[in-house]
Amino acid sequence: MKYWLFLCLFFCSLGLYAQDIAADTTIYDVLEEMPRFPACEALDTTVAAKNTCAQQQLLAFVNKNIVYPVEARQLGAEGMVVVKFTVEKDGTLSNPSVLKNVDGGCGAEVLRVINLMNTIGVKWVPGKLKGEPVRANFTLPIRFRLAETPPFVMIEGDSIWTRVDTPLSFKEGTEALYEQLNSALKYPSSGIDSCLMGNIEVKIKVDRDASVEVLDMVDLNNLGFDFWYAATKVVTSTFGLWEVAEYEGQKVPSAFNVNLSFFPQEASCKEEVENYRQAMLLANEGSVKFDNEEQDLGIEQMTKALDLLPDNPEILLMRGQAYLDLNRFSEACSDLTKAQEVALVNWYDDILPMICKAKLIEEGDLEKKEDGN
Repeated sequence: MKYWLFLCLFFCSLGLYAQDIAADTTIYDVLEEMPRFPACEALDTTVAAKNTCAQQQLLAFVNKNIVYPVEARQLGAEGMVVVKFTVEKDGTLSNPSVLKNVDGGCGAEVLRVINLMNTIGVKWVPGKLKGEPVRANFTLPIRFRLAETPPFVMIEGDSIWTRVDTPLSFKEGTEALYEQLNSALKYPSSGIDSCLMGNIEVKIKVDRDASVEVLDMVDLNNLGFDFWYAATKVVTSTFGLWEVAEYEGQKVPSAFNVNLSFFPQEASCKEEVENYRQAMLLANEGSVKFDNEEQDLGIEQMTKALDLLPDNPEILLMRGQAYLDLNRFSEACSDLTKAQEVALVNWYDDILPMICKAKLIEEGDLEKKEDGN
């Protein structure tokens, strides 16, 4: 009888202990197993090795997503930002705060990246006490350092100077450049039947001898090869008409962006051209309103533009970025995905999966799918 009484007391005490741990709302600063970023859990190794790996992956995540604030760059601000946050039992993060800051908005930028983890559904491995998950504080130092960059960048194997003493310019001025380009630009006959229209942005390199070469071309309306050829032909015809950039007394290759507009002149396309111009006017007005803190009116204008041109990638990218700025991930995912499919641009390749994952979280679908698995 005493034996069974002993077993009952023993196991009952274990049950009460487990309940105490589960109900524990204490936030611990030191634990036998501290919380860690969930990037290395598949490794078949020790907890210490997982902690080391997780710390490296956490810093990689922060460095990939953090943006050095413009104000901090202008101030030349450098140093260490230290943030503290709580890893909850379910792996979410709460109570982020800055313990040590750097001028120019660096602390706020680190907090943005910490909050981003919750937004996109990153669940940490919680800290543990006696093998049970508990709430724990985590302190993270992030260094901001302004690296001395060279005066040039490499684009497709070419050195392009981005820091110059005398900037690249068209000899007769920018207005004369566009007058010449527009008068010489030929609309391809292959686009007439479909009334193809839109803009192509061309990045050119003007070399030391004033020769012109195309570095990159963005065809947001997917106009096609004939239009690319026409754009290349007209920009390279400006050979010798440039004042070449100079750096430390030497002529250097530099880049210049040219925006070319293609519109068919045939009467059969007149209505479609007017429709396009009206849509772009609405979209640009909406962009200005959005930038001037009239976000709802701005998006309303962009939506009206898309009512006129539902598949226009320029407007889809414009509205998608606006939704992204407002953390409206569902709409941002839809617009940006559609724009990339139509225009074949890769601007959002790195972050689009995270945006669309945040969309699923926002709609509750991700949790349902994970529960179903």
